[in-house]
Amino acid sequence: MDTDQIRELLAAALPDCNITVEGGDGKYLVMAVGDVFDGLNAIKRQQTIYQILNTHIVSGAIHAVTMHLKTEAEHSAA
Repeated sequence: MDTDQIRELLAAALPDCNITVEGGDGKYLVMAVGDVFDGLNAIKRQQTIYQILNTHIVSGAIHAVTMHLKTEAEHSAA
């Protein structure tokens, strides 16, 4: 898997999010901003991403994912 493939997977599942993926060799940084995360704590936000990527994590194509997940309001305030 490469960063573009991961971004496309996430964008298809979370069409209202602005998604950036960096990294390689199985280790990735996912940054996503969208109101889909509104009302969710950090664990629930991460579970949203893991659910989308789980098949690729289980297969070993993705070994590690670091996530920065924010709502639009949180992103604007930063």
